[in-house]
Amino acid sequence: MAHHAETMFEDRNLLPIADKVHAGERLTRKDGIALATSTDLLGVGRLANTVRERLHGNETYYNINRHLNPTNVCVASCALCAYAVPYARAGEGWTYSIEEAVRIAARDIDESVSELHIVGGLHPKLDVAYYEALFAALKKRFPWIHIKALTMVELDFIASVSRMSIDELIQRVAKAGLDSCPGGGAEIFAPRVRDIICDHKTDGQRWLDVARTVHQHGIKTNCTMLYGHVERPSERVDHLIALRELQDETHGFQCFIPLSFHPANTKLAHIPRCGGVLDLQTIALARLVLDNIPHIKAYWIMLGEKIAQVAQHFGADDIDGTVIDERVTYAAGGAAGKGMPVNRIEFLIREAGRTPVLRDTLYRPLERPAAPASATV
Repeated sequence: MAHHAETMFEDRNLLPIADKVHAGERLTRKDGIALATSTDLLGVGRLANTVRERLHGNETYYNINRHLNPTNVCVASCALCAYAVPYARAGEGWTYSIEEAVRIAARDIDESVSELHIVGGLHPKLDVAYYEALFAALKKRFPWIHIKALTMVELDFIASVSRMSIDELIQRVAKAGLDSCPGGGAEIFAPRVRDIICDHKTDGQRWLDVARTVHQHGIKTNCTMLYGHVERPSERVDHLIALRELQDETHGFQCFIPLSFHPANTKLAHIPRCGGVLDLQTIALARLVLDNIPHIKAYWIMLGEKIAQVAQHFGADDIDGTVIDERVTYAAGGAAGKGMPVNRIEFLIREAGRTPVLRDTLYRPLERPAAPASATV
């Protein structure tokens, strides 16, 4: 067996890590850095796939979801962002009234849609009362829908402009209809990196502290990492370990989403867009280091269809959903911003040799809608 294992890896540094993976042992920071810097992409992927199949067998999850971005006006001027309009030029952006937001959501929602994903800019005039009214109006119009809204950065900002604690804010928005939170805004926790890409944003430790508080209220969240810009491999590993440590404490993260940086139209447009090797290596690294987070998502919006397919053999067990009207990646040159039909998602999963499972936000299997036309583009 040992001889067979040696022939499976071009990088001999992966052998002791393989022993740990097969024994179900937790990997160290040193192991993570070895994985993040290895040139044996297939070896790293094979190890991640072992864990992925141990956890999820042959199943790949997707959902029928819609995105709603209530505003793109933002007081943070992050170098990484192509989406936001500065507050000083608010007239160039959009900020929906409650009625407008519900009307825009209604264009794309029917009974087959199980999740509404809501994120937006940090608008100083949109306080807790706005989001309470928004969630309540959406729940009234679409009572079956799961509202996944407000990143840790948004929660931190809304609490500040509303002059209240994170605790009080979470209680109020949850009562109004918030069901869970997305994982954005984490970027890379390393202060060196944040000073370059998002120096006006909630810092890494604060992001973790807000997530802890959300989890303490019994609300599940996702978590993310933005890679492929100015970060070092060791900083990617440190980011994952910080998430793993918080998950040990709270068990509140249900999915990790590696986010591939899109430089077009940002202040970092001189950075070349990362290729498929880093995409797949990062997904595999996440699956191997994050032994306590159940799901790893290959976010097809950022990765594209083809890498999202291959990622299902590099540790990912989820490729997100139908996603109508996604604007954040679209603004940064992403070509996939207008959604994907259910039939196409299922084809991509099956072509990768996996079994598609329609899920809700909490990863409970759902019946596939009889008429998928509602989820087509």
